[in-house]
Amino acid sequence: MSHRLDPNLLLELKKYGDVNVEACFNCGNCTAVCPLSTEDESFPRRMIRCVQVGMRDELLGSKELWTCYYCGECSETCPRQAEPGEFMAAARRYAIANYDRLGLAKMLYTSPALSLIFLALVAVFLAAFMYTQHGPMNTTSLALFQFIPDELIHNLGVAAMVFIGLVGLMGTVNMVLQIARADGLTKAAIAGNSGIRLNWFEALWDTLGVEVLGQTRYRRECETAEERPPWYLQKWFIHASTMWGFMGLLLATALDWFLALLGIKPTGTWVPIWYPVRLLGTIAGLFLVYGTSVAIIKRLLKTDKTSSHSITSDWVFLGLLWLSGVSGFVLEVAIYLPRASSWGYWVLLFHVSVAMELILLAPFTKFAHAIYRTVALYVHSLKPMATVELARPAGAD
Repeated sequence: MSHRLDPNLLLELKKYGDVNVEACFNCGNCTAVCPLSTEDESFPRRMIRCVQVGMRDELLGSKELWTCYYCGECSETCPRQAEPGEFMAAARRYAIANYDRLGLAKMLYTSPALSLIFLALVAVFLAAFMYTQHGPMNTTSLALFQFIPDELIHNLGVAAMVFIGLVGLMGTVNMVLQIARADGLTKAAIAGNSGIRLNWFEALWDTLGVEVLGQTRYRRECETAEERPPWYLQKWFIHASTMWGFMGLLLATALDWFLALLGIKPTGTWVPIWYPVRLLGTIAGLFLVYGTSVAIIKRLLKTDKTSSHSITSDWVFLGLLWLSGVSGFVLEVAIYLPRASSWGYWVLLFHVSVAMELILLAPFTKFAHAIYRTVALYVHSLKPMATVELARPAGAD
């Protein structure tokens, strides 16, 4: 099998992070200390070698890019300070930019000034558009969805979900095709026409239940240091809190819309804090704000290798998540105050604008990790299953 080499690969990758793999002499120490690396998955060493020799397709088609959780052990112990952990993070950004055919991810990752201007313009446009449709500010009670009609928010949300769904699907298909080519996963095997059965459902449980939601490998294998911080400051819990929080808020929003659709609870109707959907949203919001707050503090203090390298897109992603969570809680305070406060209407406008921008940017920012990692790990979990056939006696017709 021939390999197409790209001599500019390393120069391209340097635009996506603090990549210093020129210093690497392939001693293999990073692979030896990585708790997730196996005999069949020798990362980060193999990934570094791919970049050094310009094997672009092999890098983009590597499932190991998404197997790594950047615990930082490899960077801590690298004798050449080649920062293999940051290299893997930069390689994931590079992969996301290459899977995205619109070119927006590349701009957000490699052009800090231009990306900040673009993000500001999107936020202002969303807020201005919703404000042009606003209704009266009720002063006797906080009628939020008379000020910004819930139908408008719903329609914007649907349009945003359709957009990110299409873009995300295109990016995911590009990634799967790259992995399939690199891994030899043929169309016949996927379609079940090759005589090989794949463990579709077992792989689904291993990926979603055990790996993504349970954070099993991250929790059990990436936190193996003897002097670990308390569980609530461990990397896996901070990561999981952010993920669980956002997913919980997304579920609460969907349930709220579904209840309104069924006529059970119209959108914006006052309910006590212990009402199931409101309680779910509150708990999820706490997880989100906690996870993002600790992550931001760790990056500001540069407490470890994982948090010592930050690019503009990292700050934008964490900042939008934190602002959406905090503004949601401020809005909740406004709802439960005994008297209506006019500032609650402006908080609603800000909250919806931030949340909508966060959703729109999902396929182009670190949010894309959630999709690409899940799909890559699923493909990684697919294994041929032995087919049991009845043995026929010798000489039987």
